Amino acid sequence: MTRATVLDLPEILPILPNPDEIVYPYSIVPMTITKSAIAELVDDAVHTNKMICVVGLKNRMDSSTRTENLYRTGTVTGIDRLYRFPGNIIRLHLRGLVRFRILEFIETDKPYIMARVEKLESVFPLDDVELDAWQNTVRIQLKQIFELTRSIPDDSLFMEFSGDAEKLSYLAASRIDAGVKEKQRILEVDNVLERLWLLSGILEKEIRILKLRNKIQGQVRTEIEKDQKEYILKEQMKAIQKELGGESENPEAEELRQRIEEKDLPESVCNAAMEELDRLTRMHPGIPEVAVIRNYIEWILCLPWMISTKDRLDINRAQIVLEKDHYDLKDVKERVLEFLAVRKLNPEGKAPILCFVGPPGVGKTSMGRSIARAISRKFVRLSLGGVHDEAEIRGHRRTYIGAMPGKIIQGLKEAGSNNPVFMLDEVDKIGSDFRGDPTSALLEVLDPEQNFSFRDNYMNVPFDLSGVQFITTANRTDTIPSPLMDRMEIIRIPGYTSAEKLEIARRYLVKRQMKNSGLTGRILRFQRKGLSRMIADHTREAGVRELERTIGKVCRKVAMKVARGNDDLVIITPSRLPQFLGPRKFSRMRVLDKPCVGVSTGLAWTPAGGEVLLIESTIMSGKGELILTGQLGEVMQESAKTALSWIRTNADDYGLKTNFREIDIHLHVPAGATPKDGPSAGVAILVSLLSALTGKPVVPDIAVTGEISLQGRVMPVGGIKEKVLGALAAGITRVFIPLENSRSIEEIPEENRDLMQFELIEKVQDVLDIFIPGLKEVD
Repeated sequence: MTRATVLDLPEILPILPNPDEIVYPYSIVPMTITKSAIAELVDDAVHTNKMICVVGLKNRMDSSTRTENLYRTGTVTGIDRLYRFPGNIIRLHLRGLVRFRILEFIETDKPYIMARVEKLESVFPLDDVELDAWQNTVRIQLKQIFELTRSIPDDSLFMEFSGDAEKLSYLAASRIDAGVKEKQRILEVDNVLERLWLLSGILEKEIRILKLRNKIQGQVRTEIEKDQKEYILKEQMKAIQKELGGESENPEAEELRQRIEEKDLPESVCNAAMEELDRLTRMHPGIPEVAVIRNYIEWILCLPWMISTKDRLDINRAQIVLEKDHYDLKDVKERVLEFLAVRKLNPEGKAPILCFVGPPGVGKTSMGRSIARAISRKFVRLSLGGVHDEAEIRGHRRTYIGAMPGKIIQGLKEAGSNNPVFMLDEVDKIGSDFRGDPTSALLEVLDPEQNFSFRDNYMNVPFDLSGVQFITTANRTDTIPSPLMDRMEIIRIPGYTSAEKLEIARRYLVKRQMKNSGLTGRILRFQRKGLSRMIADHTREAGVRELERTIGKVCRKVAMKVARGNDDLVIITPSRLPQFLGPRKFSRMRVLDKPCVGVSTGLAWTPAGGEVLLIESTIMSGKGELILTGQLGEVMQESAKTALSWIRTNADDYGLKTNFREIDIHLHVPAGATPKDGPSAGVAILVSLLSALTGKPVVPDIAVTGEISLQGRVMPVGGIKEKVLGALAAGITRVFIPLENSRSIEEIPEENRDLMQFELIEKVQDVLDIFIPGLKEVD
């Protein structure tokens, strides 16, 4: 037998997935809305019938609203109350009205789900006696749960529903402590008698669990009262012993007190340590907090609060150390020596925060170690790559289990002095998430105006970091937040040239790898030409890490030969490299041997150095399209469009009668597997396009770099040193660069600069005749 519910239910209603709980008729559920799609659902419901269909999720871990993850049975709810807060946040109370079943989902342009639904009626048994019996059972079980949990139910609501079996079943279902699947199963049952039977079983299980919990809590309370009694008796014993002149503290507390008094501590730190020690002596030894306080006092005693190393501010000695450890890097060494000179003249001055920026493997971290050695300070290194938690810098508060100080305090403990050289590696790779922003914590650490009273969350007492020489490293600066950049002095360390790599290999890498492999100069020697070929054919990097690994590979093969009994001298020449390293891995792009139509030579900067960039263009019948291939980035594509627009604008000056709407232009940059981007190929692209359109070849043995504008101006670009050296390696000795880059020529090593011919260009019109001989302007 069914009883019809008096409720006019629309055929199509919006669906609101609720991953947190199952909503039943007659219940009131608070809900907070933050998603814009659900907010729009609520707004639409408010302006129509104020009805929303709430359904549970089969998989709560799947936060998506895929229809296959939704239960098909739910509860139609009405909006009882609605509050709006800033940030498009809605807080509403939904009142359960009636159960429903989803018949089919309806596709709409709404950002939320709509479905065709039907109302579900409850089925009542013909025998009221059995129904009354189960109703009384559930009511008694609910009363027991309220007594065991010491919770006060809403009496008026309970009394109102207790006389109605259907309403009582929904009330009980909303109060039980069960999982989503069990609650959904109850919601899907149409027969009220069966629903009460299911509820009774769940309630009985919950009653047994609550009784067991209360029993365990009583036992624990008894044990705690026993421990408190013992503690009070022991305290009384201590007081009696003190009155009689006996021992008042345990030996461990006395030892800690003596160490605190003997340690040279700032006054505020000493007071904090003594307060914690007093707390420790008043506590029962079995309390877990005793270990926390003892660990905290040990940290105070092991930190170098007043311990400093004496600087050796000998400029000449420091220069010798830097020259011994690193080849070239003149700008970096000069800045370090300037810092030492200022420090010598003004010892109280605040040290700058140096940030070494450069590609991997160029010596940023080892430079920090050399600075520490040059001024006789301790060296500490902290890698910040991938750090997301602010507590890594500031530490955790002592209330957390297993709390420890942050990495800064730990590093100072490791150094054993309060003025080490502290290197913060990879500051450009710091992340941030819900746990905090480590960058914000570094702002205080690296600010000389604030770090004299750095407060770690664990220590909770100020530590003076003003004597620490912080040095940071990064591969790039665009990922470093501006406030952090503002606190640092950027010193750029460029990639090494082939000549510099050769010298580094001869002076440092070969010796180190031979020593690691147990070899001597009597067994293995490297020729300069052999090392040069190794650099060109087997490495492609800005630094020297791969070069050192390659040298190490050769040394290991020779060591294996010696271990087998053959100790003949091995000389590494270019011809013997394949024997140890196999065929060459890399080859430089060479320029064309003869002029070619539509092919110009540009220059590119890469992290591994400069490269020659061939740019090819061809013309074909079409519809006026510009086809760009070779994995060109957005900026490079815009350069191609700018170049073509300039050519079309000035077509009459070069005798071009081409109807650009009837042709397609294809521009390609070889080495298509390598992404390319940047504006510096603008002039080279223009030369390639103009050559293809006029049919006149481009001179192959000259290269150009520079950005172009629509007026034909050649604007400055970066990486001139690397580009010029890349052109020289490819056999090009004549290079055109923007006029505004003239100062960059001084950065090129003199021995390479003397081999090159530089041409400065301001407008592209001035040099087109040089690149494309026979190109005549039309008067």
